[in-house]
Amino acid sequence: MTRSLIPGILAMATIVVASNILVQFLFGQWLTWGAFTYPFAFLVTDLTNRLQGPAAARRVVAAGFVVGLVCSLVGTQIEGAFGPLVTWRIALGSGLAFLTAQMADVGIFDRLRQGRWWRAPLVSTLVGSSLDTAIFFSVAFSGALGFLEPGNDVSWAGETLPLLGIGPDVPLWVSLAVADWLVKLALALVALVPFRLIIARLTEKVV
Repeated sequence: MTRSLIPGILAMATIVVASNILVQFLFGQWLTWGAFTYPFAFLVTDLTNRLQGPAAARRVVAAGFVVGLVCSLVGTQIEGAFGPLVTWRIALGSGLAFLTAQMADVGIFDRLRQGRWWRAPLVSTLVGSSLDTAIFFSVAFSGALGFLEPGNDVSWAGETLPLLGIGPDVPLWVSLAVADWLVKLALALVALVPFRLIIARLTEKVV
């Protein structure tokens, strides 16, 4: 590991730890505060990719994965009002979603890096965010995957309600996933501003 990776690793670790804490606090009916911090992990990955290349970005992702794994393991040992703060399904979904989405982000960014400055970070983040949401919520809460942790009752997540309170009837976890996904899409656009500013400051021009 080179010194140049330390800022990216520290930023990624901070985002992962903060998101694991903030996910315990609700924001409205469909979201947690963690939904607003976690998407910036893609910004860290994309900045590292642009400045240091895909190999360095993958190392930052690997460090974030390890930190997330530790957070999940700690969470499984802490009892909340309704059982462990983190179930094994949530830990599995979180780790699988993070690693798959971030690695996809790295690969897509690298393929698009020669295009307009905004294309690689926007497309890679949109695809990565979509994968992250789909994998996490289906693994953690879908009734069809109950065999992953038979002792964990997630029937509450399967309660049928209107999508986000206004749409067709769907399982509750689908509304939670859609709300999370919409926040990620919005923040993918917002993150283009710091991406542009940071790259412009650290390099002579943005490719």
